[in-house]
Amino acid sequence: MTGDYKDLADFKEQCGYTIDGAWYPRVTKIVTIKAKPALYYYYGQAKSFRAAQEATERSAQEGTLIHETVEAILLGRNPEVPPAIRPAVAAFADFYEHNRIQVSPEFVERRIVNQNHRYAGTVDAIARIGGKRGVLDIKTSQAIYRDYCLQTSAYMDALKDQFEDLETRWILKIDQIQTCPRCGSRRRVKGGNESIKVAWQNGGRNCVHEWTDPRGDIELQEFPFWQNDFEAFLGAKRLWEWENEGWLKQASYLS
Repeated sequence: MTGDYKDLADFKEQCGYTIDGAWYPRVTKIVTIKAKPALYYYYGQAKSFRAAQEATERSAQEGTLIHETVEAILLGRNPEVPPAIRPAVAAFADFYEHNRIQVSPEFVERRIVNQNHRYAGTVDAIARIGGKRGVLDIKTSQAIYRDYCLQTSAYMDALKDQFEDLETRWILKIDQIQTCPRCGSRRRVKGGNESIKVAWQNGGRNCVHEWTDPRGDIELQEFPFWQNDFEAFLGAKRLWEWENEGWLKQASYLS
């Protein structure tokens, strides 16, 4: 059988949720079946596979820390913010207040199930922004990738019958960067890994960069038309089921 799992219990723990006595595969695990060329390129450029893996794990830890701190703010708490992520969190807090985003605590980190298509997931938040209610998904990546639309479309289909006024979905990117005042190039350090986007038009290629202190970098994109993405998600789900058929039969998910 495929996958690096010790046994059935480990597979079920890593790949899904048990809800009301029934086990369902998790949305975020399903979408990993899709190839990620940018990630493969990153691994190919690294000094070694181990070095890339260690940097990826450190980056994920930093992202989780930002995510958990932002979640606490959405829940109305006043969390202690570690200095390493303070610029990102401060930028989010300003954005949150300026845009008057409305979120009820019971709709933060909300566990959901799609009974028709048999999967489960956890929504970061169901929010109201600009008078519209929708799914809000928070990412700590350096860009908003199209792949995220697979995940959020799965949430939309699972929730469409529970909320009559559910209209749309948003991806909110929370990051932090440094800029070079000489040329406008941007520097991002996450997980100990440095990435620089050179401002070629301003002579950034030959610039001896001087970097500012880190500042928060916030971007919100709305994706209201989700049905086509959901068809793609179902295709990914079927491929994931095929890939893990042996485990899923053991779990009595497939006959």
